Amino acid sequence: MEASDLNLPGGWGDGFLATLADGSIGTNFAHSGATTASFVAGGYWAKVLDAVKKNKSNYHPYVTIQFGHNDQKSTSGVSISQFTANLEKMVADVRSAGGTPILVTSLSRRSFDNSGHVVLSLANVVAATKAAAKATNCEHVDLNEASTKYLNSIGATNAAKYNLTPKDYTHLDKAGMIVFGNMMGLLLRTSIADSSQIASYIHPRSDVVAAIEAGKFINPS
Repeated sequence: MEASDLNLPGGWGDGFLATLADGSIGTNFAHSGATTASFVAGGYWAKVLDAVKKNKSNYHPYVTIQFGHNDQKSTSGVSISQFTANLEKMVADVRSAGGTPILVTSLSRRSFDNSGHVVLSLANVVAATKAAAKATNCEHVDLNEASTKYLNSIGATNAAKYNLTPKDYTHLDKAGMIVFGNMMGLLLRTSIADSSQIASYIHPRSDVVAAIEAGKFINPS
């Protein structure tokens, strides 16, 4: 299950769900434009928790939680301290419902500086997500670090090919959804304590994984 501020069109969630196998299932609960506050206020978070409660007797529910792109906007009404506290509350909610939360740092934007490096515009919310994970002893996946490394490797011109629209350096087109959804699957297989238990249920595409690991551009369909 995924709770996030990036939904289709534009997110990685469905790209990740396509990697699930061997009887595992998932639901993309992400809502475009949401903050940690509006996602709860709008009733979307309650649906996530209801799904955990419904499925915990037959499955081991994991909930990936990624926010930040919208929380950090000056118009969001969410301070960094509130953002951190909101994530900590989400972690507690998932555990109370019977699931395992996994905090995820924000997917990198694809804006580059004059020296050809990704602008680290999400540094404050990335740090806050890691702080929330530490405070709650919650697993976290550093999607921001992995995506930044990959984007720096393929360069600005190729990175822009994943834009949903020509000037949108945040949301993803279909190819970007596949690439970063598979990146998420790869990270879950390798970077959390439960990786050995869940690896058999996550099968990223071999061609996409090879490109990510080699730092080479790929345009999958």
